[in-house]
Amino acid sequence: MSNLHHAYLDLGSNLEPEENIPLAIKLLCEVGEIAAVSSVWETESVGYAGPNFLNVCVLLLTPLDAERIKYEINRPIEAQMGRVRGEEKNAPRPIDIDIVLFDGTPHNVQTWNQAFIIVPLAELLPEFKTPGGEKLSGFAKQLKSQVWMRKREDILISLEVPRRG
Repeated sequence: MSNLHHAYLDLGSNLEPEENIPLAIKLLCEVGEIAAVSSVWETESVGYAGPNFLNVCVLLLTPLDAERIKYEINRPIEAQMGRVRGEEKNAPRPIDIDIVLFDGTPHNVQTWNQAFIIVPLAELLPEFKTPGGEKLSGFAKQLKSQVWMRKREDILISLEVPRRG
């Protein structure tokens, strides 16, 4: 049996997010093992006036490398849920799934100043060192103090995979 990679994914939605975040996690459970899920966090839209976003971070265990996760898991789930790429970068969307960390390496360092990514990730990896060498828990606290965001304890995530047949 091959070793499983540890991929931390950020899921975000601002079109029917209360339904789309749990649905995306359910679909991820069908293609890999979800070993951990952060709380769901609500933030304001960035870069345009639009509905608030919900974000959550999950740990996906998979034999796939980062490129295959992007094109064989993330993009197909986004398309299945109605995401249309090529739209304005910050446009409202039913779901956005991005790799944040892959086997302990930051996947896109440019996203590491975004509270909506770092705060949920810090729940799962509080001791992880940021690219700047700071503990993720402290860095998340600093970012959270600069923006409006709230934990959505009313949204429950189930990791049950529906049985087929």
